[in-house]
Amino acid sequence: MNIIFFYITVIAYLLATFISIAYLIFHNDKVIKVANSAILAGFVFHTLTIISRWFEASRAPFANLHEVLSLFSWMVVIIYLLIYLRYKVAVIGTFVAPLAFLLITTASFLPKEIIPLAPSLESYWLPIHVSLAFLGNGFFAMTFLLGIMYLIQEHYLKSRKVGGLYFLLPSLDILDELSYKCLTYGFPLLTIAMITGAIWAEYVWGSYWSWEPRQTWSLITWFLYAALLHGRLTVGWRGRKAAIYSIVSFLILVGSFAMIKIFSWGAHAVFK
Repeated sequence: MNIIFFYITVIAYLLATFISIAYLIFHNDKVIKVANSAILAGFVFHTLTIISRWFEASRAPFANLHEVLSLFSWMVVIIYLLIYLRYKVAVIGTFVAPLAFLLITTASFLPKEIIPLAPSLESYWLPIHVSLAFLGNGFFAMTFLLGIMYLIQEHYLKSRKVGGLYFLLPSLDILDELSYKCLTYGFPLLTIAMITGAIWAEYVWGSYWSWEPRQTWSLITWFLYAALLHGRLTVGWRGRKAAIYSIVSFLILVGSFAMIKIFSWGAHAVFK
């Protein structure tokens, strides 16, 4: 049943992506409402996918790459929906839908069979650690998208050619504020995820930290976002600099994750 829900989710996010593109072209407010409805429908079926797979597997469905990419996509969408409920900035969904579709489409090409957990993963720490890590990454993904939107809007303002997306995107101040808020949520979540991961590692391997690739890159990512948060709080980093830093940091995060999976480096390579 989880596979049926999964493919319905893929279709819903695909429709949301096409409708979002139509909104960016035609600037019709009715279209963005339909796009948001498609995103919401995808989220509902995505939630059913995760719940049904959890019951079918009798474990948290976060144990292989197909499952964690699906989880990541779900996290990004739920964060967007929460932002929309709070700020009513629907246009963000036009950037979220393609990312959610890309993630879940990538997951669709990976093995979907439910397999037993590796012995090292058989722990209640699995749903805690992985959920915290990908929820934090979801907020970082949002800072990435908001950074792109900021640079697009800034380009229109600097070129003094108002048109295209200029009238659709929020102001620079709103984009910068939302990015900062996402950072303030994502960074503590990443920190807690690293702490829970270290506790789990000590329980499984007898050492809190072994400098295996995923741990090392997690630490590098932590320092990158710590520097961004520190810069915002103390140096006054805002606007273009913060947007570019957010984009680069997220690309490094995604790149390190992909490289570890491709080359099967370290203990985290059990998530295949």
